[in-house]
Amino acid sequence: MIAGASIATQSRINGELAVELQDSTLAALISFGIGLGILTLIVPFVPSARAGFRTLRTEVTSKRLPWWYLTGGAFGAFFVLSQGLAASALGVALFTVAAVASQTISSAVIDRVGLGSLQKRPVTVLRVVASVVAVGAVLFSGLADLHVDGSFVLVFLPLIAGFGIGWQQAINGHVRQVTRSPLTATYVNFVVGTTVLSIATIAYGLVRGWGHQFPTDPVLYMGGAVGIVVIVVAAVLVPITGVLFFVLGSVAGQVLGALALELFLPTDSDGVAATTVIGAVLTLLAVAIASFASQRPPKNLLSN
Repeated sequence: MIAGASIATQSRINGELAVELQDSTLAALISFGIGLGILTLIVPFVPSARAGFRTLRTEVTSKRLPWWYLTGGAFGAFFVLSQGLAASALGVALFTVAAVASQTISSAVIDRVGLGSLQKRPVTVLRVVASVVAVGAVLFSGLADLHVDGSFVLVFLPLIAGFGIGWQQAINGHVRQVTRSPLTATYVNFVVGTTVLSIATIAYGLVRGWGHQFPTDPVLYMGGAVGIVVIVVAAVLVPITGVLFFVLGSVAGQVLGALALELFLPTDSDGVAATTVIGAVLTLLAVAIASFASQRPPKNLLSN
């Protein structure tokens, strides 16, 4: 839930930076780049992170760890890019519902089949109920803002991006298990994500031109630091909780974090919709159901 609240905070910061720059791709690059810069200053002074990189090099060169396990940051970058491309046309509410739905499905599938060192977790009645409640909660919380200004085909972007986020969390969790260092997994994530966004920003700049006016408010450049919290927490917890349970807790944190931001740092004078409050309560119910499910002997819906 802390990670989810951090995502909501990062989204607010990066969204306002994108408005100031009039370029969501550049805003995402700045966020990833600052996060990478912070990690570059920290990692050399952490013995476990240095040992993690030595282990990572050994595992990759020996091919015990396939190279594609290092691509988690690319999926995070694609998610950010899809926000810029589709969120304005679909509306933030519909974009979020589609992304959460696909992320929940992909997380359940990954838990069922297992990935790398991640433990297999059965698909149970309570886990399915928790997933449905979580998606329904996000849908309900955004009812007042649901709209489509562009082609409905764009809904495929958040659906694909949501699947990618589930995959990102899983492979980052595996890298953390292999290297025994969440900082190592996080650093690799930021290197790859920054590389992808650099290419996208250059391509976009060649088409649209540069001429950006950079804001002077230092708060608008804190998105990368908040993003580090998200990736580190995910890398630590996913091997322990599984992807689905982490996603459900993260979704609850996002909704509650967004609610808190609207209450204490509102962007308009409309106030908080009742559907948002009810949706936040429902996400907590989903996490409670999933937590209860993890404490009971599993009744597998997909037994062999």
